[in-house]
Amino acid sequence: MAGKKNPWGKPSRGPSRDGDAGGEPEGDAPTGDNNDGPRNPWLPGGAPNGGRKPPRRSASIEDIFKNRGPEGPRRSGGGGGGPTLRFPQRPGGGSWLPIALAGVAAVWLIFSSVHFVQPGEAATVTRFGGKYVGQFGPGTNFSAPYPISVVDTENVIEIRTEEVPTKLILTGDQNLVDLSYSIRWNIKDLTLFQFQLADPIETVREAAETAMRSSVAEKTLDSVISGEGRADIQENVRMRMQSILDGYGAGIAVQGIEIDKTDPPESVVEAFNDVLAAQQDAERELNRARRYAQQVLARAEGDAEAFNQIYAEYRLAPEVTRRRLYYETMEAVLSRTDKTVIDADGVTPYIPLREVERGRTGQSAAPAGQ
Repeated sequence: MAGKKNPWGKPSRGPSRDGDAGGEPEGDAPTGDNNDGPRNPWLPGGAPNGGRKPPRRSASIEDIFKNRGPEGPRRSGGGGGGPTLRFPQRPGGGSWLPIALAGVAAVWLIFSSVHFVQPGEAATVTRFGGKYVGQFGPGTNFSAPYPISVVDTENVIEIRTEEVPTKLILTGDQNLVDLSYSIRWNIKDLTLFQFQLADPIETVREAAETAMRSSVAEKTLDSVISGEGRADIQENVRMRMQSILDGYGAGIAVQGIEIDKTDPPESVVEAFNDVLAAQQDAERELNRARRYAQQVLARAEGDAEAFNQIYAEYRLAPEVTRRRLYYETMEAVLSRTDKTVIDADGVTPYIPLREVERGRTGQSAAPAGQ
């Protein structure tokens, strides 16, 4: 077998199968175009085209892998660079690009021109950057595509709540009260709500504060804190707020006001608690007096009813009724005395039975002590 080829240009020598030296004879490598020095292992093997020397390429690793990619060596054809991106073509040879652009434009027109407004919602339409042109109600509506027309949809039946934090408010009797409350409102006219006021939410809060201060100023501190005048205050605030917002053309409907907390200022809390305790004591005593008066009145009414019944019987039998009344009255009076009166012939009218009994008790005790 022929000896292995030396990568450096010289053939290797080795023994043949039958022990003789095989391969080419020893000696220097033949000279010529193909063997003019040590062979570069990075060059392609063999000399193409009848021994013509192939073009040498750089042995640098960076140069070798510079034109390689994840898909393998890059090939350049002709005199150009890499492959060019071409849009797919239709079977007839035309381009799909115009059709794709037309489809995108159609989708854009549909989605920006058709508007589905849900029940309970309303929408305003503006054109060319903010000029109001109309309003849409619930249902399917059409407009010019965006950005020619802009449609803004809002829920007009949703009840919205604004919480107002604790504020010091002056009452009608020149006292201060810490009061917090909440406002419930919804949109009455979407066009006015969006275009009449710069900040509708802030306007709602300011109108509520104005109405609340005016209403609390008509009540005393006791009525505000105890809750007796709270319902009147809430209704007055709602009406005053609605009047203010209608004057501004806000397009807002106030649904209600709810007072959450009414406390005296912290600096007078202790004294105020003492006053409240005294008021509660007075109220408790007053309730007790009312209960006693009701009991006395009920007893008097019962006695009057009994007298009326007796009088009815008296009219039927006057003599019997008088005797019965006499006996019952004497029995009631004499039952509380320690004397006995006997009204009969031959009998002492007055007998001190208590003294006689005590005398007998003393006589019977004397012998026992002797």
